Amino acid sequence: MLKKITFLLILCLITACNTEKARQKVEEFRLSKDKTEINVLIDAWHAAAAAAKYEDYFSKMTNDAIFIGTDATENWKNEEFKKFSKPYFDKGKAWSFTSLQRNVFISQYGDIAWFDELLDTQMELCRGSGVVKKQEDGTWKIAHYVLSIAIPNENVKEIITLKKENDSIVKSKL
Repeated sequence: MLKKITFLLILCLITACNTEKARQKVEEFRLSKDKTEINVLIDAWHAAAAAAKYEDYFSKMTNDAIFIGTDATENWKNEEFKKFSKPYFDKGKAWSFTSLQRNVFISQYGDIAWFDELLDTQMELCRGSGVVKKQEDGTWKIAHYVLSIAIPNENVKEIITLKKENDSIVKSKL
């Protein structure tokens, strides 16, 4: 009897371990698939801007998306950003960002992810970071994006001098 109980316990442990390993493999696959989909989304978003494809670009963003640009005044809600961007897209040249490096992180629930990227742009090196949300249909969309110009630490004092007057104007309005 004790041998049967021991055997059953060992069998249960083996099954539990195999089930946990299987669950982990499924989770790793899901994360890998989601990260691939997110990378494809962001690359396609950047490509749509470079090709001046207005509808394609904005279709990759949530309706309530936010875009924060490099200027202190650029904190755009999606509709405002569309209006601001439209003339650039209409001229056939928006902006061109190529990701040189990107890190993607996914929440434990798998419905929110965030990323950071180093970009090659017309402004030279920039940093982008953002949040993507999984939609009800299972697709990912960009909900929040922040663009900043990468400034070498040894040049910060020069930049502060260059932007001091404009920053004072912006601060006075806040």
